[in-house]
Amino acid sequence: MLFRNRFLILLALAALLAFLSLSLQFLHLIPVNPIREDGLNPKSRKRIMPDLLTEPPAIDPVYEAHVYCNIPTLAERSMEGHAPHYFKLVSVQVLIRHGDRYPLYAIPKTKRPDIDCMLVPSRKPSHPQLEAFMKHMAKGSAAQLDGSLSSLPRYPSHSLCEMGELTQTGVVQHLRNGQLLRDIYINKHKLLPSDWTAKQLYLETTGKSRTLQSALALLYAFLPDFDWKKINMRHQWSTIFCSGSCDCPMRNHYLEEEQRRQYSLRVKNSDLEKIYVDMARIVGIPTRQLRASNPIDSLLCYFCHNVSFPCTKSGCIDMEHFKVIKRHQLEDERERQEKKLYFLYALLATHPLLNQTVNRLQRIAEGKKEEVFVLYSAHDVTLSPVLSALGITEARFPRFAARLVFELWQDGKKPKEHFIRILYNGADVTFQTSFCKDYYKRSSKPMCPLEKLVNFVKRDMFFVFNSTSYYDACHRRPL
Repeated sequence: MLFRNRFLILLALAALLAFLSLSLQFLHLIPVNPIREDGLNPKSRKRIMPDLLTEPPAIDPVYEAHVYCNIPTLAERSMEGHAPHYFKLVSVQVLIRHGDRYPLYAIPKTKRPDIDCMLVPSRKPSHPQLEAFMKHMAKGSAAQLDGSLSSLPRYPSHSLCEMGELTQTGVVQHLRNGQLLRDIYINKHKLLPSDWTAKQLYLETTGKSRTLQSALALLYAFLPDFDWKKINMRHQWSTIFCSGSCDCPMRNHYLEEEQRRQYSLRVKNSDLEKIYVDMARIVGIPTRQLRASNPIDSLLCYFCHNVSFPCTKSGCIDMEHFKVIKRHQLEDERERQEKKLYFLYALLATHPLLNQTVNRLQRIAEGKKEEVFVLYSAHDVTLSPVLSALGITEARFPRFAARLVFELWQDGKKPKEHFIRILYNGADVTFQTSFCKDYYKRSSKPMCPLEKLVNFVKRDMFFVFNSTSYYDACHRRPL
């Protein structure tokens, strides 16, 4: 009798579960269609949980803004200088974005953000070398600074920042970068001897005070109390560092097409338009004038320095305004990677700089001992196309004080073989590059052969243009 009752209870439970299962299927709360061999459902079903493998992650504009600010807090982890013990580091080339700066644009009819650009070691964020850096910069008259660089201040010094001026945060960011690179490349790998010469350095910056000062801050922490007579800072007039190879009509064509894409995306965004209309009402100007003032540039300064957004008699610009504009900026970056116009621009924009880099690496691999440490001090519009051209599509837009590092290594077991590592903000992105993805799948070595980069820059960059040279790619109109 007891056995029979248990059997009936189990039978009832089974029936209940079957009914629930059919009900759930009917309500489409779980997928019931057979799965194809490619892993996809033949019909679209409502899903309760997102598919983490196929659905893009939700954009968090506040988190991304914090990453962009790059406020110096905790010690940074980095993968620079990591290699098997039998490899020898023979060259390092560093491309940086300047540090935190005051805005380039102001929101009309609002008070400028109250940021002090005087360097005060007792004020946060600070650095143990900040005071020594200031004293050393005052002795810099012996340095060789090309052209207009000699007339620029060597560190920021205004009680109210000027437009585009490097802030104390920006100086500290690059003092930290320089100290990190010193610990790895000088103290650990002995890249430069204690009696290094001017010929072992190559230094180049654009003609803006923020890029010159960023370079000097990094250089001071990298080589503390350096001899100014050994410093030869070259002036680069172009933000894409194209030097004598800047004549490229098709580069300009693709940039114009990319700018049209940006404009089209902007006018389609109804949420963005509402925010611009509301902000324009608050500050009392036409909406088109507000757009032209590039409000995100100014708002990021308020955000990064924890200063309240501006207010008028008509109201206040607030975090919701900021979030919508920042979210649109992030969506624009995502679409930019998908549409490929920017990629075509990037290939042509960065070839002169990458070609110069490759030529230098080849000379060092052949035994030359000059220019083993290279520093280019530049802008977001310099780093961003380089990342795109190399195929590093997952990288974030260059934050303040971003750094892109090319390491050249010699195989101690086979001295004629040389390898490269590419690192972005301390993360190894070598095998994210378009020219080394396949090699990673076939090799156990943790680096990429130098010839892979050489072939990419000298030949493969032009395939997409159906060309065999930079000049031809720059002047061949697409079919």
